[in-house]
Amino acid sequence: MGGLQHPAASGKAAAGRNTGENSGIRGAYQRYVFRKLSFMGFLLFLILFLVAFIITIGPLDLSMWDVYRILLGRIFPGLLKPEDPTRIIWNIRFPRIMGGLMAGFGLGICGCVMQAVLKNPLASPFTLGISAGAHFGVAVAAVLGIGIISGPYLLVGNAFLFAMLCSLFIICLANLKGATSETLILAGIAVNYLFSSLSSLFQYFATDEQLRVMVSWGMGDLSAFSWVNFPLLLLIFVLCTPLIYLKANDLNLMTVGDESAKSLGVDANKVRTFSMLLASLLVATIVCFTGTIAFVGLVAPHMARMIIGSDHKYLLPASGILGALILISSDAIGMNIIRPTTIPTGIMSSLLGVPFFMYLIMKGKRKEFW
Repeated sequence: MGGLQHPAASGKAAAGRNTGENSGIRGAYQRYVFRKLSFMGFLLFLILFLVAFIITIGPLDLSMWDVYRILLGRIFPGLLKPEDPTRIIWNIRFPRIMGGLMAGFGLGICGCVMQAVLKNPLASPFTLGISAGAHFGVAVAAVLGIGIISGPYLLVGNAFLFAMLCSLFIICLANLKGATSETLILAGIAVNYLFSSLSSLFQYFATDEQLRVMVSWGMGDLSAFSWVNFPLLLLIFVLCTPLIYLKANDLNLMTVGDESAKSLGVDANKVRTFSMLLASLLVATIVCFTGTIAFVGLVAPHMARMIIGSDHKYLLPASGILGALILISSDAIGMNIIRPTTIPTGIMSSLLGVPFFMYLIMKGKRKEFW
């Protein structure tokens, strides 16, 4: 009976095969994670390079090392020399870049969240009417002089108020009908048209100076950022971004459908409402300083999804990093391409991003990225 194998030996062989299979799966998953982390690490390195390079562009004769030394010198004062142009770099150029990084990162994350909870590739702060609501708030402040905050923050306060009101209106309207993704999209489109029409009406009756304010704000720009505005934006980021990231696993489950998510213990309606509120708060804070920047929140998540897949544990930070990279690159080109004239950031980001995005779509047209 030499052909028969002892049961114990057979069990050991099966256990060995299972261990080998588990090791192979574990190794494949580690490589999967490593590729995604490597991609995000490369993007972060690229941002660090661009920050110093962008600051060197201009009339000042500076090298990238000079820029890094001056920025580090704010933390370690012994690195600076008395003649270093610290004020120009630290108080004028660097705040604008930091504002672009934070705004791009926030818009990228919020666009990713909105596309996930609504299961719609066209969802973004612009298409859902949040930017249109903020623009209407600016129109009310510019033409009527009415706002919740007077003085230099009249436009900013109104933009934030109406952006949040627009978001809350969409969410409340959707909750009355069960908070389905279709209802939110339709409500966002309706609100977008409503506030866009009202803003156009105010522009029709505005004076030349009032019209200039509304049009320039609607183009989107980073010039309003300064260290005075930085604490407020940083506070909202610290509050909203970690809470959004904690919902990454829930967003993964929601992409397969509300009913499937509920069967796995996730209340899709609550997750959708909670995520939309956080994203809306972050977007409202950003657009009240930057104006309307329509492209970043729509396209950065798509670019990230095409490269690293749809796992939101990696897709959320990748979308934010890509959004920051797109925005600071667009702003730098807009400031320097036809100096001394500065092209608004919102215009430049669309002019540069749309052809590149169309190239990615056509290159990957045989694959389904959504």
